[in-house]
Amino acid sequence: MPTQDASEIKEKILFILKNRGPSLPVHVAKETGLSILFASAFLSELISEKKIKISDMKIGSSPVYFLLGQEIMLENFSQYLKSKEKDAFILIKEKKFLKDTEQDPAIRVALRSIKDFAMPFKKNEEVFWRYFSIPEKEFQEKEKPKRIELQNPKIKEKPKELNIFDKTPKEEINKKQVKKKKTNKKQNEKFFNKVKEFLSKNSIEILDIENFTKNNLILRVKRNEKEQLVIAYNKKRINETDLIGAYKKASELNLSYIVLSLGEPSKKLKEFLIAIKNLSEINKLE
Repeated sequence: MPTQDASEIKEKILFILKNRGPSLPVHVAKETGLSILFASAFLSELISEKKIKISDMKIGSSPVYFLLGQEIMLENFSQYLKSKEKDAFILIKEKKFLKDTEQDPAIRVALRSIKDFAMPFKKNEEVFWRYFSIPEKEFQEKEKPKRIELQNPKIKEKPKELNIFDKTPKEEINKKQVKKKKTNKKQNEKFFNKVKEFLSKNSIEILDIENFTKNNLILRVKRNEKEQLVIAYNKKRINETDLIGAYKKASELNLSYIVLSLGEPSKKLKEFLIAIKNLSEINKLE
């Protein structure tokens, strides 16, 4: 194809992006009359020439291409985010700023995945996240009134006298529930970090969180370019019921699966696994 023709096509692609906003290669191919392969090639050249930008998220297997200044329009594609990533997107869009250590483990992982929408920054050696369209200086301005308020309280309350009989049984129960909730959150985070460390050591990439409860963690992962399911049980001993549950979940998603636990399988389970290893079939005698 002559150089002039290539330049004209690139100009046409820029015009398309200017008019329709962030687009996929299939959209560009349709409007230029090119095949998706050629459209993708021209888009890659425009990226190299720094005339357009590319999203971190992917719709199917393709990223989104857009012009500088169209970043806010990427919100239109947020509906294609995976479950936990969408939760993180909604949360940070609503709150504008999030402190990393105050988030649930699943949200912390998801925030690191939605790089188009969540921007990290540090304050006093702590990691915070801001919604991509909110400037960091807004966080600084927000913190400044807080400091002023703490330094100059409007009303100084008189310290209350300590009386052990003031608290009602209901207040005691609420206090215990809050304490238990905080303890469970710390335990869940510890378990999640243990799983994440294991996967990292084994070069397994986390793609998405399918489910996370106090009892188990289910992750979509990629290992050697192959998607799999990781089902991690938050207990030292797993049994046949746990394995059957893992098998059913993996079957629903049509994925091979890896099972993790905090300890060695029971002797009974080990014997069961050995027994079925070379089993080809079970038949009924008539």
